[in-house]
Amino acid sequence: MNTSNFQKSNHICIILKTAVCSRLFLLALIIFWRSLFEPYDTSAPLNPNCLSLESQPADTVLWPKIGAAIEGSIVWDAVYFVRIAQCGYEYEQSYAFLPLLPICISFLSRTVFAPLIPLIGHRAVLGLSGYVLNNIAFVLAAVYFYKLSVIILKDKEAAFRASILFCFNPASIFYSSIYSESLYALLSVGGVYHLISSSNNVAVLWLALSGSARSNGVLNAGYFCFQTMHEAYEAIFLKKRAYLSVQVLLVGVLRCLCIFVPFVAFQAYGYYNICLGHFPDEMSPWCKARVPLVYNYLQSHYWGVGFLRYFQLKQLPNFLLASPILSLALCSIIHYMRLQPEIFFSLGFRASPEEKNSAAVLFSLGADKRSNSDQFSKKSIPQTQENHNLRRRKQLQGEESAASPTGCKSSARLGYLSAFVLPFVLHLGFMAATAFFVMHVQVSTRFLSASPPLYWFASYLMVSRGAGRRWGYLIWAYSAAYILLGSLLFSNFYPFT
Repeated sequence: MNTSNFQKSNHICIILKTAVCSRLFLLALIIFWRSLFEPYDTSAPLNPNCLSLESQPADTVLWPKIGAAIEGSIVWDAVYFVRIAQCGYEYEQSYAFLPLLPICISFLSRTVFAPLIPLIGHRAVLGLSGYVLNNIAFVLAAVYFYKLSVIILKDKEAAFRASILFCFNPASIFYSSIYSESLYALLSVGGVYHLISSSNNVAVLWLALSGSARSNGVLNAGYFCFQTMHEAYEAIFLKKRAYLSVQVLLVGVLRCLCIFVPFVAFQAYGYYNICLGHFPDEMSPWCKARVPLVYNYLQSHYWGVGFLRYFQLKQLPNFLLASPILSLALCSIIHYMRLQPEIFFSLGFRASPEEKNSAAVLFSLGADKRSNSDQFSKKSIPQTQENHNLRRRKQLQGEESAASPTGCKSSARLGYLSAFVLPFVLHLGFMAATAFFVMHVQVSTRFLSASPPLYWFASYLMVSRGAGRRWGYLIWAYSAAYILLGSLLFSNFYPFT
């Protein structure tokens, strides 16, 4: 094993251990805070009978205190996920919670953890299944995050720093609770990793499943849109092969549609259960819409989600709560935009051949370019273009040294400022704008917490000179504060993001 592979394996081992330790640390914090304070809302253990059952015998368990402790920790959205896993979709508002997590919880409770039901009770086993599932998913997500970061940044140390920060991200409490964040992070980061590794069919499957974990998973189709856009451009304008461009577009559209299938199927399932078989005057308003989407209606009707609907003076504390993650997202986007304006504003079309070749899996057609990128860059780029690229690199290095507030030089360009990062920055920009203008803004912390550019940008701040390094330390302080605050408030049923 060469030195590079040994270093990568060592980093993966450390990240695996760090991810496990971070989850154990969160568990210890939850137990500590729960032992110090009484929950604000003590209704968490309440569990009415399923509507499909007229009566449900009470569980006679051997370890009631352990069961009660687990049930008492099922708070906020976890109540919905566990209830759906136990009873299915009973009420209209429960369709706001997508099915992947409840299905996995139900499966584990009926198989792996079924022997524990006589010991702690059925609902406690459901809760335990959710905790185990999400914590394991987070550990795997951290490993995939590192593997993806190594490919994108081409810098193992930067990828390692970013991955460690991901293990202690400010939304950590949700990755250790019965929320869909862990499954979404695993499937989205893992799916993009498989896309970058040219395993397109596997990537489609993973990204499609991310859309059945969280609704924003459908936005991951944007990575295939980006790839298809550039491959079609190359087929039409560079290779002059119209037939090939049609083929590329058809394959790209098909892959994107496959990513939408689970989410659309769930909307159809909701329409079938709620709308069909009822008279028009008995139907919910969304059933009569031209495009009947239960998810959009529920978010608007029950939670007040909509464009600028959260812009109220009384919501100012929630905007302040979300301001750190939104500021970090904005700074990461602006930093990339300022130092790579041609790539950013042209959506990568004006990137140099050398830059496109370094991210050939997203920008170029043909497996030969993916497997022989160095050879391609030497043989395919004319000498005059190489000289132009050399002058451009020197110019960019000077601009970065002078203009960048972080003090990052050429190493940043090879990492966070590479063309490879562009689709991730665009994805983050759309997500951040949605969180700020449309959603409950306090949800931004966990909504954006699985976006890799946040951690890649922070990773380079940490090793930059001057003010940049101080900002890096501040990001660590922000993460630590939100871990402590989140574990205190969330675990005791107080509102937090």
